Amino acid sequence: MAEFKDLVKNIEDKNTSGLYGGDFLQTWEKNDDEIDAVLNTADALRDLRERNISTKIFDSGLGVSIFRDNSTRTRFSFASACNMLGLAVQDLDEKKSQISHGETVRETATMISFMADVIGIRDDMYIGKGDAYMREVIESVKESHEAGILEQRPNLVDLQDDQDHPTQALADLDHIIHELGGVENLKGKKIVMSWAYSPSYGKPLSVAQGIIGLMTRFGMDVVLAHPEGYEVMPEVEEIAKKNAEKSGGKYSKTNDMKEAFKDADVIYCKSWAPFKAMEERTELYGKGDFDGIDKLEEELLVQNANHKDWAATEEMMSLTKAGKALYMHPLPADITGVSAEEGEVDASVFDRYRDELYREASYKPYVIAAMIFLSKFQDPAKALKDLEARGTERNISKK
Repeated sequence: MAEFKDLVKNIEDKNTSGLYGGDFLQTWEKNDDEIDAVLNTADALRDLRERNISTKIFDSGLGVSIFRDNSTRTRFSFASACNMLGLAVQDLDEKKSQISHGETVRETATMISFMADVIGIRDDMYIGKGDAYMREVIESVKESHEAGILEQRPNLVDLQDDQDHPTQALADLDHIIHELGGVENLKGKKIVMSWAYSPSYGKPLSVAQGIIGLMTRFGMDVVLAHPEGYEVMPEVEEIAKKNAEKSGGKYSKTNDMKEAFKDADVIYCKSWAPFKAMEERTELYGKGDFDGIDKLEEELLVQNANHKDWAATEEMMSLTKAGKALYMHPLPADITGVSAEEGEVDASVFDRYRDELYREASYKPYVIAAMIFLSKFQDPAKALKDLEARGTERNISKK
């Protein structure tokens, strides 16, 4: 990791005005300076914490989380990030709220926002719904703040939507940067975002889309690999193509997993549901056709089973550069013979990369904390230097 002073200097050199007072949704809505600032701030906060210097910027306040899909890593990462900055955390359980009694999004957003500094939302299950829900929450708290109902407007952090998983993608990017020895070493490196077999149905598209939408910004050779019929959203592919053209990288896709893995530097291998199937699922859900959803699930499980050979096996990993590509997964993985009879990855491959996978996950709390931090300070570099100075004085006084 870079020295703290160098991280702060990098942040000073970036224009972060678009992050101050704002929300963090898809990565492709943020410019290069803003992405770099998040990465450098995340590393700076981690450096302070590793030196036992307090990163608490709040004396009080609340971080509110809304998880409309199950979560372990992202849920605890958000709670850790809030705690790191000095915020208490309250999770909204919609089953225990008045939402089931007809409470509107506008009303819910305002009612949970008294004394709140940040709202984190995960809503990834239905195409066209998650991102729209988050934007409605943003508009609602803006209006309540402008009306004087809320003394401050909480900023929103997208913890995964139906299009992108920005906290995961940025944590993954930070991991790759550290594993490859610096952001300057990403250019020309081949990263494969590959579909993999899973015995379950309906996994979101947003991780795969987040990876192709972000890694193409750093001059990487990004390959999207999947069987026919497992396409992602075409508009996200267009973003990836434009990013690659701008950065001098490459973006391509293939239905041949072996071709994709050949000489790869990084392998990111996980399951997702086909875009068209997710669209159909959303339409059925809107109609309340749960029998139709059950039928679609059965059809997709049969379709998945036709591609059990799409997995990160020892044989496939041997095709990568020197047989030693970095293996990545957002977890939990479907591990063959462990968590699934047949799954996304061989147990021997997973075990060999276990430490790296856990390190990959460790970046997420700091990325989320950085997003919150940058939304609160007009001059984040100065705020970080103030934290270090205050912490150094406190440590000296203890001696």
